[in-house]
Amino acid sequence: MTVDDTSPVEPEEIPESTALKVDEPRDGMPDVIETNAALAHAADLLRKGSGPVALDAERASGFRYSQRAYLIQLKREGSGLFLIDPLCFDNLEPIARSLDGVDWILHAASQDLVCLAEAGLHPTAALFDTELAGRLLNYPRVGLGTLVESQLGFALAKEHSAADWSKRPMPDSWLRYAALDVEFLIELWDVIQQQLHDAGKYEMAIQEFNHVKEHTAPIERAEPWRRTSGLHKVRKPHDLAFVRELWTARDNLARELDTAPGRLLSDAHMLPMAIEAAESEPGASVAALDSRAAKRHQRVWRDAIRRAQALNQNDWPAAKVHSDSPPPVRAWIDRAPESYAALEYARTKIAEVSAALGIPPENIVTPESVRRVLWKPPASPDEITHRLLELHVRPWQHEIVKPILVDALWHRPATATKAQEEVDDNLQGGDLSVTPDNTDSV
Repeated sequence: MTVDDTSPVEPEEIPESTALKVDEPRDGMPDVIETNAALAHAADLLRKGSGPVALDAERASGFRYSQRAYLIQLKREGSGLFLIDPLCFDNLEPIARSLDGVDWILHAASQDLVCLAEAGLHPTAALFDTELAGRLLNYPRVGLGTLVESQLGFALAKEHSAADWSKRPMPDSWLRYAALDVEFLIELWDVIQQQLHDAGKYEMAIQEFNHVKEHTAPIERAEPWRRTSGLHKVRKPHDLAFVRELWTARDNLARELDTAPGRLLSDAHMLPMAIEAAESEPGASVAALDSRAAKRHQRVWRDAIRRAQALNQNDWPAAKVHSDSPPPVRAWIDRAPESYAALEYARTKIAEVSAALGIPPENIVTPESVRRVLWKPPASPDEITHRLLELHVRPWQHEIVKPILVDALWHRPATATKAQEEVDDNLQGGDLSVTPDNTDSV
């Protein structure tokens, strides 16, 4: 694909003062669908509609352990707007059948695709993500409310985004908020897709949307406990064993109670408890167990500490985990100066392309992808292609990025190399004033 060489299209925004405040859908609020009969009726109406369907889902992040959907919103031309309580049904098969072959519109699709799939809804045709489209159009703010206001002239009531959507019954004000998430989504899609065409970015967007549809899945981590906030303060394998046992006990309890783990015991309380227990003799009292935060499930935490104390040294976790990720960029200067010079060159060129196309640099290619390619330089341009494909770089990105990486590795101007030599000389002389800023970002 050839990137359009025209200047980025800057769609005219509607002044904020003219935005019309909207508190509920224009056709009124629908009843929440809670019975099989109502679900079948909604499915029939959706089947008879036309064009794409707008979808959204509400979760209870921060309140519940699961990331399931607690409310699903849909709207389709000729069908109407629907609010479905998925807790009332074993599955949403009637809705899934009615949407077979229908294009989907979502905002920030990667946030909702997993929970929609858990409810039995999978996109079977094209997917359009209005947030991602806004990024490709270089809008400074791409929240749904901002885009609806700037592009359509409606100001949405958006005050319940962090609510506990598992609460029943759901308050009317919450339901109005949820309905507005899909009320204008089809109209926004209509405007933004035309802007993508006008900017020569529509094919890019389609590739991005397909990537989201095909690669969005639950994140599975080998040792999720290592993401405990503040874990970098714990260095000894013996002490890490206490963190792991407490984290595992908390996670098991949270799953059993369907409660967010941090509501049972926050990392800020769990980590000091683990450190204190690790430094105490077996059987000695652990003051952190008597804290207000730990009291309710004190027995669970005490049992976890006892399990950690009973572990053999061979069962302690490793102090460090092997990673195939490149080291922090600041370490490249000494360890791989040629790779660092290539990275600096690539950063500069990607920034130039970003400005010319009006696309954020991280959407042209992720900084991590660039670092992975350049940390251990490929032997040939073909190997660059191979590595970029392994990193799931899309064709439009590959067309832009590969020539930059080839030049960075084999055709970098002498001035770039000379500039790096000056940085090295200054570092060796103890002068850090010329150390490049932001060495950990592209």
